[in-house]
Amino acid sequence: MPAIQPILKMRVSVTNLAACLQQVMELAGKKKAAYICLSNVHMCMLTFDNDRFLKIVNDADLVIPDGKPISVAQRLLGHKRAQQVRGQDIMNAICASSGEYKLKIGFYGGSSDPLLNKMISKLKSVHTGIQIAYVYAPPFRPLTAAEDINVCDEINRANVDILFVGIGCPKQEIWMEQHKQKLNCVMLGVGAAFDFIAGNQKHAPKWMQEIGVEWLYRLCNEPKRLWKRYCRQNPRFIYHFIHQLIRN
Repeated sequence: MPAIQPILKMRVSVTNLAACLQQVMELAGKKKAAYICLSNVHMCMLTFDNDRFLKIVNDADLVIPDGKPISVAQRLLGHKRAQQVRGQDIMNAICASSGEYKLKIGFYGGSSDPLLNKMISKLKSVHTGIQIAYVYAPPFRPLTAAEDINVCDEINRANVDILFVGIGCPKQEIWMEQHKQKLNCVMLGVGAAFDFIAGNQKHAPKWMQEIGVEWLYRLCNEPKRLWKRYCRQNPRFIYHFIHQLIRN
């Protein structure tokens, strides 16, 4: 099992892409329900403020350091080999290996069917042998009880092994926890990875990724949606993490 380093209250695995891929494949091989969270500063502060959400994240089978500041925080706390594992990177790695492991892939989320179609077309063109068994873009409202039962039945009937959930934090983490007892697959909450793989969102330049300011690039591209999150949560994260660093 990988080392676990709490960042504030959130328990995050000290890991890398290869180790994450191996753990996902091991979980999928057990043919039992599991869910995996990909953590960033936003999630970290939500767990800091909300004990119910904290339990959901800390009960996950694996919490991956998706945000660069999270892996940097782990290194500052003494885990020198800690690495960032971005959502789109683990998603691509799983899709690339799915043919070899004969795994069926599913997608739940995305803003529209055209987005999903574009993403699936790109995945199929890159990853030969990928088996996509389920695709669904849910409406922008809570599903009715009957709709939710139907979704679960379709996922289970399709024998999905790994389900990527892209409905945004914290909705996707809550959804995965609520459905762990209803589904027979490994779920990964991958946030905006659908948009990145489809090409609807552009990656930050490599130099911005390396120094941990990819969030600034996203803020400049989506200021109306993201300014409250980043301007409020980033300074709070730095303040509370400095206190954790001093205590350690």
